[in-house]
Amino acid sequence: MKKIGVFTSGGDSPGMNACIRAVVRTALHEGLAVAGIRRGYQGFIDGDIYDMDHHSVSNIIQQGGTILRSARCSEFHSPEGRQQAYENLAKFGIDGIVAIGGDGTFTGASIFMQEHPEIKFVGCPGTIDNDLLGTDYTIGYDTAINTAMEAIDKIRDTASAHDRLFFIEVMGRDAGFIAMAAGIATGAEAILIPETHTDIEGLIKKLEWGWENKKNSSIVVVAEGDEAGGAHKIAEMVKARLSRYEIKVSILGHIQRGGRPSCMERVRASRMGVAATQALIAGKSNVMIGIVNNQIVYTPFHQCIKEHQQMDSALVEMVDVLS
Repeated sequence: MKKIGVFTSGGDSPGMNACIRAVVRTALHEGLAVAGIRRGYQGFIDGDIYDMDHHSVSNIIQQGGTILRSARCSEFHSPEGRQQAYENLAKFGIDGIVAIGGDGTFTGASIFMQEHPEIKFVGCPGTIDNDLLGTDYTIGYDTAINTAMEAIDKIRDTASAHDRLFFIEVMGRDAGFIAMAAGIATGAEAILIPETHTDIEGLIKKLEWGWENKKNSSIVVVAEGDEAGGAHKIAEMVKARLSRYEIKVSILGHIQRGGRPSCMERVRASRMGVAATQALIAGKSNVMIGIVNNQIVYTPFHQCIKEHQQMDSALVEMVDVLS
């Protein structure tokens, strides 16, 4: 292997730049050339590829987002589009690629390798949702939960000042890891996530109990993918039954994807970037780099795509105990 490429795909997440930096500098340290591919798989199609050196990744470890940017690419879904991508990679002399993204990114890489096995892919888990099998933490998750926690803490202040009930929606279309962590950390009265059934009657009883026991504020954290609906819909159902509460809704939205990555985010992303580059050099491919129990592990793409990390049932039980 003489030259590797690196790209980011899917939703951006804090720490992606730290991972890019680690890939580039590890490759150069090992005597390889390295190229950046802009705008995800769209950059493969368009040939938006450029050579990188040490200075290309200077002063980016602390930045959120991704210097390589990200984009959707419908053309990559076709054999013709993937053939064009292959020709562009071959033109730039790229032998292996580090893909930073989620299960959609790894699905694209798996299909591409079936058609063009001479180019190897190794993945790094870049998603704030923390739902990928094969790693304790994905790149972006730690920063996202701290961003959500800080926002909810601020909302708690105003909720307490006005005796209000707030429904706060966080990201998590298919997984409730952000909601669970941020909700526990902020002492939420209830946490509603896609992994569990939402009992509206039980929620109302819990909030009534809080009112009767003179709680001066209540916070309900809702993952956007909760099966009962988003925060607005659930708040409307509760308001119809609990008119005594002044109810407010706050959607945190894309603020959770931005911002400077936390210290541990930068460390984990750097470790993953180094390990991914070393894995390509060692001849590994079709695997995602993860960190489990503080050790680097390799999980085949097909497992990451088919299986998702499961919510710890002990955390779900703990919410009721602590609220």
